Amino acid sequence: QVQLVESGGGAVQAGGSLTLSCAASGVRFSINDMGWYRQAPGEHRELVATMSSGGWKNYVDSVKGRFTISRDIAKNSVALQMNYLKPEDTAVYYCNAKGGGIYGGQYDSWGQGTQVTVSS
Repeated sequence: QVQLVESGGGAVQAGGSLTLSCAASGVRFSINDMGWYRQAPGEHRELVATMSSGGWKNYVDSVKGRFTISRDIAKNSVALQMNYLKPEDTAVYYCNAKGGGIYGGQYDSWGQGTQVTVSS
């Protein structure tokens, strides 16, 4: 079973920066897509940024130009550098990993979440 552990959450002032990190363990089938989702109170969980094993990056429009996702394939880890943070970025951020192949070994794993709070 793939387990994900997040770190780096906290409270910052608007305009500040924060870096989230996530490491996967128990990986037996390669991770295809890895990244971050977030959920604010009363809101649906939305994709923030993901990155494929081939290097493709996907960002929600609201964070483009402010957040940067990166992966270390060998370490099965992903990081999210968040700059110019805004109060609307406040949410619980969840690490996600999807892996396996078409014919088996597929998985969709989630971390427990880390709180990010941005004050105005």
